[in-house]
Amino acid sequence: MYISYLTPGSSPIDWCEENYTFSPHIAEFINTVSNILFILMPPLLMHLHTSYVTHCGKGIHVIWLLLMVVGISSAYFHATLSLLGQLLDELAILWVIMACYWLWYPQSCLPQGYKSIPDGRRKFSNLVIVFTFLTTFLGFLQPVVNAFCLLLLGIPTVVLMVLMLKHEQCPRVNNLARRSVGLWGLAIIAWVNDRFFCPYWSSVGFPYLHGVWHITIFLASYSAIVIFAYFDVKNHMVDKHPTLRYFPMDRFEFGVPFVFVQNKPGGRKEERSA
Repeated sequence: MYISYLTPGSSPIDWCEENYTFSPHIAEFINTVSNILFILMPPLLMHLHTSYVTHCGKGIHVIWLLLMVVGISSAYFHATLSLLGQLLDELAILWVIMACYWLWYPQSCLPQGYKSIPDGRRKFSNLVIVFTFLTTFLGFLQPVVNAFCLLLLGIPTVVLMVLMLKHEQCPRVNNLARRSVGLWGLAIIAWVNDRFFCPYWSSVGFPYLHGVWHITIFLASYSAIVIFAYFDVKNHMVDKHPTLRYFPMDRFEFGVPFVFVQNKPGGRKEERSA
């Protein structure tokens, strides 16, 4: 049964781009190569977050590595349109979201039962791990579970970011958040149009909006990850001072954002392990 998951074209999903137009070996060429940012950007983001890792641990590297897994899985799916590729693509996205919850779910937004117990944030993180493994198992048994879980988790993620920004005074952080939400909105528009209005976009010669989704959702996602990392330091590490910076020129806010962390004057010098 599960061997059939490897068969090209075994996925019930076929996006708007015509199959095998550019290459006899790649089903959806544009949808495949548009994942390039997921693969090329994380190594740069690992380098830029050196100070974050020094002060806060290596957990953020898990997020960047999972983004690479998303890109590779998505490229494999669109190159083959296999059911296995679809499952790997969807589950990799789920693991990115859940890894962010595991690392950075804010103390102030914990369910009431976890706020009132000692080490409640860590215990909630353990629950997140259990939920992720359970959902992964169910996703292989019933692939429809994946889409439901991604929808269930995507909206609360945006809500969490909005709640954290309510009292933020730094214009840079607020501007990045606005761009992230705006890119998220553009990504959803591209996804919906490619999925449900394919005849129109094919008629005008641009059946490639799912490729646009890949680019915009990556930009929105890594920007949101930077914001969550910033607030985790600000709200939970009283001896650390996070700063939002941009590469390659910090004067402009349209480069690559990253979190620079340093000790507050007179703060403790300990470093947190992963």
